[in-house]
Amino acid sequence: MNTTTILQLAKATQSGSLPFPEIVGRLIQEQVEYYLVDYRSQEFRFYGVHGGVVTAPLVFECLPDVLDSFDLPSLKLSIHDSQVNGQSFRDFSSRAMRAGVQSYCAFLRGQRVLYLGRQGDHHVEWFPGAVPVDQSSLTNR
Repeated sequence: MNTTTILQLAKATQSGSLPFPEIVGRLIQEQVEYYLVDYRSQEFRFYGVHGGVVTAPLVFECLPDVLDSFDLPSLKLSIHDSQVNGQSFRDFSSRAMRAGVQSYCAFLRGQRVLYLGRQGDHHVEWFPGAVPVDQSSLTNR
């Protein structure tokens, strides 16, 4: 992982200067396995396939507080607006926080996002076009 490139991509995410699918593609090229957006600490953390972590600030001003309750229908609507209507990351973040999302982890190789609420509520959203894994077919390892 190239730290400078990762930091530039974090800034591009916040500014909207690059299309989000392009950002994801470049993160994969940089061998980012997954990244965490933590609204409570206001930072991104990018985790490399071969180890290493790059931390970047989340620098939006005037974001709402993360609500205590988890509002899944509102979160799903915000996800849909981002995927279909190209909602900005700032607007998505604000809506997600009002829906009770304290953080989320985007697993690039796993093609899913895990959204977490303040009381352990969670939602898994598959990337568009990804095929969910049948969890019942997995064996203990």
